[in-house]
Amino acid sequence: MATMLGVFWRRRRVTSACVLAMVVGGCNLDWEKPDLSTPLPEKFREGKASSASPIAAGRDFAVKFGSKELVGLINQALVDNLDIAVAAARIREADAQARMASSALYPNIALQDIARTNRAAGTTLNLANAATGFNTGSTSSSSLTPTTNKGRNYGFFQLGITAASYTLDFWGVNEDASYASRILANSSRFARDVVEISAVTAIMNAYFQVLTAQDRLRIAHNNVAIAEKVSAAVQARFEAGTASGFDTAQQEAVVARQRATIPPLEQAMRQTSNTLVVLLGRTPESLKVKGGSLTKLKFPKIDPGLPSEVLLRRPDVAQAEAQLASQEFTVMQARAAFFPQLTLIGPYYGAQSALTSNLLSPQAMAWQAATQITQPIFDGYNLQGNYENAKGRYAELAALYRKQILTALSETENALIAVKETGLQLKLQGDAVSATRRAFEAADMRLQEGIIDVVAMSVTQNDYFTAQDQEALVRLNHFQAATSLYQALGGGWSPTTRNAEIARANAAYDENKGPWP
Repeated sequence: MATMLGVFWRRRRVTSACVLAMVVGGCNLDWEKPDLSTPLPEKFREGKASSASPIAAGRDFAVKFGSKELVGLINQALVDNLDIAVAAARIREADAQARMASSALYPNIALQDIARTNRAAGTTLNLANAATGFNTGSTSSSSLTPTTNKGRNYGFFQLGITAASYTLDFWGVNEDASYASRILANSSRFARDVVEISAVTAIMNAYFQVLTAQDRLRIAHNNVAIAEKVSAAVQARFEAGTASGFDTAQQEAVVARQRATIPPLEQAMRQTSNTLVVLLGRTPESLKVKGGSLTKLKFPKIDPGLPSEVLLRRPDVAQAEAQLASQEFTVMQARAAFFPQLTLIGPYYGAQSALTSNLLSPQAMAWQAATQITQPIFDGYNLQGNYENAKGRYAELAALYRKQILTALSETENALIAVKETGLQLKLQGDAVSATRRAFEAADMRLQEGIIDVVAMSVTQNDYFTAQDQEALVRLNHFQAATSLYQALGGGWSPTTRNAEIARANAAYDENKGPWP
């Protein structure tokens, strides 16, 4: 697990510690880690048994569709998308938390300078003098009446360095906490990459929906024109006495139904455009999506590669893996809490004097230090409960990690199926459009010849109009299947990206680290 993450693993020095804790505390520190093995298939059921390069990243993948506008929208989203901005802010939070969690590895050192003047009250000094007189055994009246004292000032000056209590991390408690938090900083970077891929996918899908709505609107307006032309022809036949009122009403109903399809398509197009603009971090009125036609775009060829490769190319799998690796250090931290802790208590080194003139003299130097060893014996099973809780959390994350692996494989298989089947459906739907067009053209020719069956004409019109609209929807499903496969394959992510993110996390941790190793 941690070997794949790369950076933080080290050997544990726990054997003697376990023996000591078992003798002193009598606690059960055994831990049988859950089995993480998940057999992987040699190939995807819908793919070839061959390796493949990682799928292109967002903007490079968008280029394959042949739309400059789409590429521009994705470029803008990578800069201004607010979901990505939120995820990036969480990286800064995680880096700061890693720094705070690691602070216990270093001593907390501060200057402790004191310049203090105390004034002893005269009444206190009088009583002290009187007590002194009484103690001497004097019997004179003067000794029973102490002299009046107006008080006295006492000065105290200190210049030195002090440290708060510092626990020597012999068993790795603080080190484990540091590692756990640092790996979570990696996880936050992987989470941001997940958000970026999701945002790019959402933008591509929304853009395709806009194009589809525009295609369906063009089809609807064209169908209205066709229905109106047929209606005019039927009306001419009615006026000539070769058609009935039923025939004209039947065709007028066809025209009305086609006109009624336009408002919801207009609504869908404009609302989807607004949704797309918001994904770009802009207000709806600030940007107009030009669009065009989905029929003008190219469908990219995508090779999934092997299942083992896909798992290395998905940031959500890396994120689940990082969370699990972090929790393992949390378990080690909880176990190390059972062992004796050696603490340095308030070490101080500096100068102290009642007079500032003597503050820097050799005689003014002072220091103090103390050590403390603490061994838990009985705490109401608080440590044991914390240890069991950490192990339980690890088991939970282990199950989620395995589930994420299965989810990644399932999503890839489903996307491959969708690409294949929607592609076949699009071809068959195209055949249906061609057939209904021929049927409509034949019916229209009969109408022009004066041989008219209005019922048959109405059926052929509706079949033709519906087939065209269905073809536009199937084409949308086909293109969205491509974006689903892009997302399932990790959207441009790779082991190289993983290593780069880990390197960035290490750089953030080391930045402004100070003089300590």
